[in-house]
Formats: sequence, C-alpha cells, structure tokens
Amino acid sequence: MRVLVIGGTGKTGSAVARGLRAHGETPVIASRRPSGPDQVHFDWADPGTHDAALRGIDAAYLVAPALVRDPAPRMVPFIDRALARGARRFALLSSSAIDASMPGVGAVHAALAARAPEWTVLRPSWFMQNFSDPQHALGRELRDERTIASSTGDGRIGFIDAEDIAAVAVATLLAPANAALVLTGPEALSYADAAAILSRVLGEAVVHRALTRAAWEAHVIASGMPADYAALLGALEQAIAGGAEDRVTDEVLRRTGRAPRSFEAFARAAFAAAP
Repeated sequence: MRVLVIGGTGKTGSAVARGLRAHGETPVIASRRPSGPDQVHFDWADPGTHDAALRGIDAAYLVAPALVRDPAPRMVPFIDRALARGARRFALLSSSAIDASMPGVGAVHAALAARAPEWTVLRPSWFMQNFSDPQHALGRELRDERTIASSTGDGRIGFIDAEDIAAVAVATLLAPANAALVLTGPEALSYADAAAILSRVLGEAVVHRALTRAAWEAHVIASGMPADYAALLGALEQAIAGGAEDRVTDEVLRRTGRAPRSFEAFARAAFAAAP
C-alpha cells in the first residue's frame, strides 16, 4: 500500500511514516520542499501539485494546512481528486473540539464520511508536544520564561502524545474504523496541573499565567499568530474553561493494544531524560 503522508515531516506525520514502514507499507512524504526519493512536491495552496502527488497512491493521511481557519475549500476538492485517481482509504487529523457539524475541518470530516469508502477521522485532544516545541508559543515561553499562559481557568484537557495519535493513525490506515475517534491521554489535567508536573520534572518553578480570553488572544497575536486564527483558538480556550475537554477515552488502547503515555512520562522524556 502506497500512502501519501501529508505533514510527513511534522509531529504526527513523521511518526505515521515510521509506523507504516514498520508494517511493510510505503509512505510517500508530501512536502513543499522535497529532498529525498520518498518525498513528493505538494502544497495545499497550489492545486497544480496535487495530481502528481496522488500518482499511484492507495491511501492518504490528511493534515490541514497550518494556520488556515477554513481549510475545506482546499481539502475537499483534493479528496475528490484522490478518489478519482483510485485512492480509497483515508485518515484525517482533526481535533477533539471539532465534529462533522462544524465548518472548517468539520466540513472536511463530513465530506470524507460521505464520499470515501474507507475512512477514519482522528479527533485528538491537545498535543503534549506543544510544551516542548520551540516553534510553538507554549513551548517557547516554557523554555524561555518557565511560564504557561492560557485563558482556560481550571478547565482540564486530556493532553495526548503525538506518537500515540500516530499509532492510531497507522492502525486505522491498516484497518479503517469508518468512524470518528476521540483520542486522549490517560488523564485530564488543567494547565496549572501541567505546570506542577513540569516544575517537579525540571526541578524549578513553572508558573501558569491565567489570562482573560481577550488578553490571551492579544498575547498570541503579539507572538505572530494571525488574528482570525487567534480568535478561533480563543473560542476553544473558552470552551475548555467550561469543561468541554474534560474527558478521557480508551481509543488509543483499543486501537493499538497499548495504553497512552502519561503527561509526566512525556515530560521526563522531553525535558529531563530521566529513566
């Protein structure tokens, strides 16, 4: 099976590619700057790259273009092109906060469920890797200032390791669920809880800065995030404060046969290299 892996050098896509190779499948890495024999030129914003990327493809792992509030106008036509060229199996990376009734990635979810013969929509909670990624505002502030800013109050989140998301993606590319799967880690934590765990792992204080929604949006806009995308995330922060993400599911265990990694285990691996 030849699987086009969009976002194949990113947090989940790189792990999806590794997992597919381990199962004897052939990942084809979609990249705006291809640099190897297993990579192909692809750009969501350039439909002229899409047909060539789909040549000989049986399945696709779909990741939306970054920082685009409504990716459906780019992604739904691509799904139609993929189907027309013979691809039949898809796994879409969505979000636990977005279902098929919503615009944006939700509309992509709805189109995939209606049109693809074999599909899975992965709806993971917030990535643990955001805390360690220096390109992410959360990771950058944690590294530079030992602070975490949010407008989520005491709201809790089932933070999940990107490796666990990728493991489910691989499992469902091999055996499609024809369903949407909400994926979480083993526990729901507030950002204050996460700060306490990180303080223990790092051996120094990590402070949670509790902001209003307006202040948080201004904060991330100042760090370079587009205003419309900041507003979208601000609404999600507000929903978390109201309890929308306070849940834990067993989908990682059910689909992969192993329990998801805890936040403390992730933190020790990412920051302390502890046994």
